[in-house]
Amino acid sequence: MCKIFYKPIGIMHSPFTIPEGTPIQSLSAKGAVADIEIYNEYAEGLKDLDGFSHIYVLYHLHLSGEGSLSVIPFLDTKYHGVFATRSPRRPNPIGISVVELMGIHKNILHIRNIDILDGTPVLDLKPYVPAFDVFATSKNGWIENNLHKLDDLKDDGRFKKNKN
Repeated sequence: MCKIFYKPIGIMHSPFTIPEGTPIQSLSAKGAVADIEIYNEYAEGLKDLDGFSHIYVLYHLHLSGEGSLSVIPFLDTKYHGVFATRSPRRPNPIGISVVELMGIHKNILHIRNIDILDGTPVLDLKPYVPAFDVFATSKNGWIENNLHKLDDLKDDGRFKKNKN
């Protein structure tokens, strides 16, 4: 199997400095603001991004523990296959969040509704385009009966490094 290496394009500057207490999804992080500092060598790639109200942020879950194929996610008390969850403890610790882009000043993106820890390496940015990204769904798996918990749940530290 080949190894894949990514070089971060920037870093997150967030009010959330530890996993515990961090919102578990950007939808439940209403009003939380942060900045993404894009490294100078990638700043040219921000051209025209300010024309979008929301963006995808892909990032390295640098504080998550070793990957597991079966996890108890924040929204449930039962084990599920990791690919049926959004658990940060994954074979490849890659996170994805949709955030509101409030503005860009040089190489700094000002964002809102964030669920990402301070110091998180940012791997990529992509514009959120509802015409491409919104699909009507007919099934939401085990999450369907747990969505009502979203606004009240915060990270409890169960997926961080050195935690069993």
